[in-house]
Amino acid sequence: MADKVAVLLGGTSAEREVSLKSGNAVLNGLLAKGINAHAIDTSTYPITQLKKDGFTKAFIALHGRGGEDGITQAILTYQNIPYTGSDVLSSALTMDKLKTKLIWKSSNLPVADYVMLEKGQAVCCETIVKQLGLPLFVKPSHEGSSVGMSRVDKVTDLQSALDHAFKFDSSIMVEAFLAGAEYTVAIVGDEVLPTIKIQPATTFYDYDAKYLSDKTQYFCPSGLDQHNEMALRELAWKAYQAVGCRGWGRVDIMFGKDGQPYLLEVNTAPGMTDHSLVPMAAKQQGWSFSDLVYTILTLATV
Repeated sequence: MADKVAVLLGGTSAEREVSLKSGNAVLNGLLAKGINAHAIDTSTYPITQLKKDGFTKAFIALHGRGGEDGITQAILTYQNIPYTGSDVLSSALTMDKLKTKLIWKSSNLPVADYVMLEKGQAVCCETIVKQLGLPLFVKPSHEGSSVGMSRVDKVTDLQSALDHAFKFDSSIMVEAFLAGAEYTVAIVGDEVLPTIKIQPATTFYDYDAKYLSDKTQYFCPSGLDQHNEMALRELAWKAYQAVGCRGWGRVDIMFGKDGQPYLLEVNTAPGMTDHSLVPMAAKQQGWSFSDLVYTILTLATV
């Protein structure tokens, strides 16, 4: 019997609007392949009902909390419904920037220096700047798509950046600035796709640069020579495996002024909008968008 596929989209996280775009693109891609797929907005539909309503597979196009952090994955696992992307543990783990970094560090993989802060904790901005230098980045520990993130160039601006980040999370990461180029590496199954170089017109690759701006430049092929291209792909694969990811995902990497690459984060349910990067890498690999989403669906498991 043919599968009835739920494309889970929308949700209630800070990344809802991006998820709606991703989910609708995925839905259309699956329909083009003849898949019996249906859009399910998890903000209004209780996904505990999926099995009862005859769904046999789920394509997770949710971003951020509630969709990418292991909660949805646990509900689907409980119902024995195969789903796309990483399992409960890896989804929860990679949503936490600190725990991800700790595993990478213990695996001797390169990460930038950082300081963790909790809401209500006494903070000395001068001490943080002394340790990490300037500029630096402030990030909520559990948000994606650069939500709540700020670049800080002056010590006098650090407190307002912390206050802004604490609106989104009770735990935040202050990270040393990496001065080099940013790259992202998409992985589908056991295939590591061509790297993409990201060149934002803004001071960093923020939410607007990711989803709204037409001025952000992407280069795929990335312009790296063969040796560095393969080295970056290998680093991404090691980072992906270290945190137990499966199915598909995207690893973000940035170079420091020392010329070395540092791991930023891994995304277990990457964007699939017209500005998104996994479809761009897949195109370079010779895959159509429909081929990409169909392949990801075939990798769905409990």
